Amino acid sequence: MPADGKPADDRPAGSRTRVLLALLPLAIFVALASIFFFQLRSGRDLSEIPSALIGTKAPFRNLEPLAGAMRDGVPVPPLTAETVKGKLTLVNFWASWCVPCRQEHPVIMALAQDPRLTVVGVNYKDGNENALRFLGELGNPFAAIGLDPQGKMAIDFGVYGIPESYLVGPDGTILYKKVGPFDGDSLKNGLMPAIEKALAAPAPAG
Repeated sequence: MPADGKPADDRPAGSRTRVLLALLPLAIFVALASIFFFQLRSGRDLSEIPSALIGTKAPFRNLEPLAGAMRDGVPVPPLTAETVKGKLTLVNFWASWCVPCRQEHPVIMALAQDPRLTVVGVNYKDGNENALRFLGELGNPFAAIGLDPQGKMAIDFGVYGIPESYLVGPDGTILYKKVGPFDGDSLKNGLMPAIEKALAAPAPAG
């Protein structure tokens, strides 16, 4: 019997409500911990977040160019749907203020040397001069660059946070998505198989 001498069922409703409210944070914590535990046990890469847009047309916008951007002595064109039409394309969302973008950049530079692939960049919520300094320091891997100062195209693509990359087929279909910087595992088991599968697919009619 409770210390107050009353059966539990006779306690005021307000008292029971306070007890339930006190236990609610613990219940939420246990639920979240359980979800996280089972995700770890599943062996899934939590950075490989599925996208509802995979299998649909990439929502390209006609973005403004990064003024002054050069590659191999040639001005870099702006990123538009026409720029990548008919090409297997890796779209990389990046910014000069993004530390993981800086860490990932050598990988993007290496991918730009792959003749099977066109690498383009979307400069996300950045400044033109800051972006130019970033590329001037680390190198410019991008065949085209578009400015997305308000993040509108990032919203269209469903970007979670940068860096984030999308493999887009020659017909404009999103084939693969990578949240966060590429590493050896995501290249070997994610992007490269997606590239090979795309190149093995029959060319679209017309």
